[in-house]
Amino acid sequence: MTFRIAPSILSADFARLGEEVRAVASAGADLIHFDVMDNHYVPNLTVGPMVCAAVKPHVQIPLDVHLMVRPVDRLVPDFAKAGASIISFHPEASEHVDRTLALIKENGCKAGLVLNPATPLSCLDHTLEKLDLVLLMSVNPGFGGQQFIRSVLPKVSEVRRRIKASGKDVWLEVDGGIKTDNIAEVARAGADTFVAGSAVFGSKDYAATIRDMRARLS
Repeated sequence: MTFRIAPSILSADFARLGEEVRAVASAGADLIHFDVMDNHYVPNLTVGPMVCAAVKPHVQIPLDVHLMVRPVDRLVPDFAKAGASIISFHPEASEHVDRTLALIKENGCKAGLVLNPATPLSCLDHTLEKLDLVLLMSVNPGFGGQQFIRSVLPKVSEVRRRIKASGKDVWLEVDGGIKTDNIAEVARAGADTFVAGSAVFGSKDYAATIRDMRARLS
C-alpha cells in the first residue's frame, strides 16, 4: 500500500503561509490539505479560493481541498480554477450528491466524499464507484487540534473492505487527531492517506516528524 501524508494548513502560521507550505513539501509531504470552513456548515471561518491560488505556485505537490461549506456547488469551480487537484465535500452539504461529484470531475479535479464520525456508510452505497477518495473524519469538523475519536477505526476497516470489493483505486483518507503515536494503528485499520495538522506544523522539525510518521507506517 502507498501511504500519503497531507499536512493541513489549518495549523500553519498564516503570516508565513508560502514559506510554511514550501517547508512541509521539502520535508516530504505528499499533499497540502486545505480545510475550507464557512461559519455555516461548521462553526469556524478559514480560507477561500484566493488563498488556494496564492499557495499553488509555491509547491509542486497536489492541493487536497476539503470543503466544509454549504452550499457546496458554488465554490467547486472557484477552487478548481485556483489549483485544487482533489475536492471533497460532505454529503449533508449538497442538495444532489451525484451532481456535485459530476461538477468536480467536469472541472478537472478528483472527487471525494467526506463522512463525519456519526455519518452512516450508506452514503457510499450508490457513490463509491464515482469516487477517487473517501475521507473519514476522526473528529467532528470545525476546529483543529482535537482528540482522535477511536470509534472511527472500525469504520475505516469497513470502508477499506468496500473499496477492496469494488476493485477501484480509491484513496482512504483520515482527518483529525492524527499523530506519530497513532498513525500506524490508523493504517492497520485500512487508511492510506493521513491529514496531520498540529502534529506536523506544531513540531519543531517538520522533516523529522514526517520521517517518524513514515517509519511507523513501514
